[in-house]
Formats: sequence, structure tokens, C-alpha cells
Amino acid sequence: MSPTAFASLGPSAYWYLARGTGAVALILLTLSVILGVLGSLRFAAPPRWPRFAIDALHRDASLLVLAVLVIHIVTSVLDGFAPIKLLDSVIPFDSRYRPLWLGLGALSFDLLIALTITSLLRRRLGYGAWRAIHWLAYASWPVAVLHGLGTGSDVKVWWMLALTAACVAAVVVAVWIRIFKAQPEIAGGRPAAFVLSISALIALAAFALLGPLQRGWARRAGTPTTLLAAHATAAGPSPAGASRASAGQQRGVTAATSPVQRSFSARLTGTLTQHLVANGAILDLALRMTGGMQGRLRVRLAGAPLPGGGLSMTGSQVDLAPAGAPSVLEGRIVALQGQRFVARVSEHGRAGVELRANMSIDGGGGVLGTLSGTPQGAP
Repeated sequence: MSPTAFASLGPSAYWYLARGTGAVALILLTLSVILGVLGSLRFAAPPRWPRFAIDALHRDASLLVLAVLVIHIVTSVLDGFAPIKLLDSVIPFDSRYRPLWLGLGALSFDLLIALTITSLLRRRLGYGAWRAIHWLAYASWPVAVLHGLGTGSDVKVWWMLALTAACVAAVVVAVWIRIFKAQPEIAGGRPAAFVLSISALIALAAFALLGPLQRGWARRAGTPTTLLAAHATAAGPSPAGASRASAGQQRGVTAATSPVQRSFSARLTGTLTQHLVANGAILDLALRMTGGMQGRLRVRLAGAPLPGGGLSMTGSQVDLAPAGAPSVLEGRIVALQGQRFVARVSEHGRAGVELRANMSIDGGGGVLGTLSGTPQGAP
């Protein structure tokens, strides 16, 4: 396949794997917690599940969480967009990037590792010590939820919010069932437990609404000032005598609608990779932006092969990630000619940016080029 028929500038596989495995890990950890909370009840309703089957499923889900988390950590480090080191995944609160919220993820991972090791040494530790550590490990779930809300790249996307809400609701319902079926001698604590769980739900919702879902969270969460400064430089100062809001309105884009507030030009460097699929191919291009805009540009374009070589585009995905921006602008290619393309991206469907790229791709998949961007509605 000739590089001149460039089919995709794409989101890197590392970035997608980091996002996807984070969501999958939350689901699996939620399942593990639910099985652990309800496992001792020996469900009376038919079909009656044997205790050993529930325990085995609980154990397998916990081990699978660790495997998925390893992939999540490695791909987050390899992605390179944020300054995250491998040690940041096991040493809490020592990262340069959002130390508190990334540190909560490391703490959750450490708790799961402790649970796995102590489970392997259960006979030597004794049941009492193992059970105390086992209950402590349940803290990894709420810590992981806070980590996802505090530093997740998709925290403002509706499907991720819905997934997080569903996981929280499932665990709360499991806890309520466990409380309701508590032994008579400890049933007196039911009202306090219900009040505590409701209070925790309210506190979590308030945190999400007043924190990660608000503008400016990237700075408050601890994003390095170098990334924020690079983004501010790319956006440029407001015209003299005008406020940020009025300047954005004059250009047709405000800070609330897009991280890119004015036209820019940038240099592109990166690599092109190709994946053959049934009846066609997918080309991925992972690019770094420098100069007038710093950050990442990722595009994926799928197509059917043409008789003379190249692809006829059948679909595309474009992601623009300015350095220090709290979210990613997403869109698609609207025009493609050889190694040039025009794309339109936006933040959650709001007014966005038109991108024009001119690429040069060598035979080894190396890419050089230029990119210009214009906020939609700008003169």
C-alpha cells in the first residue's frame, strides 16, 4: 500500500488502550467487589449458586483486574502525552502529573497487589490476618472511582459518566442487600449503614459536579504548569481592551466551547502504521504538534483498496489533543487528497476547529508535515 494514499491519521493504539482498559478495569473491579460483598449470602433463590463457584468467579475477576490494570499502566506510560513514569503506578502521590488523582490510582493498584499476595500466602498468615487485609482491599474500589473521575481523559463524556454511575449504583445496591440480610445480632446498625451509604453517594456526586465536570479542573487537579503554559501560548493573549469572553465571541469560539481559541500553525512529526482488515485496510498516524500549537494529533482512516494503489476512504476518526487541554477535540476528515486532508473537530459536539494538514510520508512510515487550524466561525 503506497503511503501517498494515506488513509488515516490516527489516534495511537496506546491512547485507545489506556482509555479502554481503564473502563474495563472499573467494570471488573466492580464485579469483584459485588461478588465479595454478596458471596457469603449463599443466594437462596433458585438456581442456588454453590459457594465454591462464587468464590472462584470472585478470584478470577480479581486476577483479571490486575492483568487489565497492567495493560492500562503500560499503555498510559508509552502514550507519552502526560509525563507519567512507570514508578508512578506503584508509588502513590509522587507523580508530576496530577499527583493526588494519579496517586489514588497507584494506591488502588497497590491494594490489589497486596490482596493477591496475601491470598497466595493465606495458609501462612492465618485466616484472621488474611480476612483483615481482604476487607482493607475493598477500599481499592472507591479509590479507583475517585482516580477515574479525577484524572480520566473521558470523564466529561456521557458514556463514561453513565458507566461510572452504573458501577457505583451496583455496588451500593449490593451493600444494601448485604445490610438487609445481616445477622440479627448486628441488624441494629442498618440505619447508620444506610445513612452512611446515601451520604457517600451525595458526596461523590457533589465532587464530580463541582470538580472534574467544571472548567479549569486540569489546573486544579495538578496538571504541570509547563503543559498549561504551552496551551496558553498556543491559544494566545486576548486583544487589548477586550476580556477573554468577548474576544472568544468575536472569533466565534469561547473558552467554554473549545480549547483552541484562535487560528494556529504547527509542525507535525510522527509515524504511519498500516493494518490490513477484511476488504480493505486501516492506516493509523500518530503525530506530535510543535511550534504554534503543542500536543498530539491522531487520526484513523479506513478504506477499500483502489486498483492503482491507495485507499478509497470509507470512514475516519480525528482527535486533536492540545497540550494542557482538559479534553480532546474529536471529529472526522471531510476532504482527502493524496497526503493532504481537511478535518473538522469539536469538543462534545460544540463549535470546533477546521484542520488542514499537508503531509510527507517516506517509505519507512516516517511522517513530516504542517498543520493549520481555524476556529469555526472565525473571520
